[in-house]
Amino acid sequence: MKFFSVILLILSITCSAKNLAIDPDNLFPQVKLETSMGVIIIELDRIRAPLTVDNFLTYVVTGEYNNTIFHRIVPEFIVQGGGYSQDFELKKVNEDIINESGNGLKNGIGTIAMAKESRPHTANRQFFFNVADNSSLDPGRRWGYAVFGSVIEGQDVIDAMALVKTDYNAEMGWEDVPVEPIILIKASLLPAI
Repeated sequence: MKFFSVILLILSITCSAKNLAIDPDNLFPQVKLETSMGVIIIELDRIRAPLTVDNFLTYVVTGEYNNTIFHRIVPEFIVQGGGYSQDFELKKVNEDIINESGNGLKNGIGTIAMAKESRPHTANRQFFFNVADNSSLDPGRRWGYAVFGSVIEGQDVIDAMALVKTDYNAEMGWEDVPVEPIILIKASLLPAI
């Protein structure tokens, strides 16, 4: 029964990607992230993380990442965002996706990966940038965090984000929240090259 659920999930992501004009033949799509601190361009790896890339692109092309915040910044570790509005309201999530952390891509500096809960197949829309070599996030005796691309422009922007002042947000009950919001103004799928 679980096998059929997995097949249906794969088909739904694939069909959604096709319906949104995401070119399935573009194996290394690029996305431009316009943030309040500067521009970041990432190249995604559809060969090693096809489900994760198509899931991410679905949020990009529907405008779901626009005007979200980077809500968690841990210096010398990660910069995380994509899930909350500027008012800290949880954004709409699609179905959770299958964890592709065993794809050979490592959580190294300059990579982008999917955030998840402690259970393996719980990633949906939140992502993070690694600002250190985080081998503890790679799969081993447990599931890891699926890397699905890398920064090709704007690593300096991410490095600057990692240095902003953070504090405990009592309203949300979170640590590591930037004191001054960092906004993902717009995410755009770039034309295939």
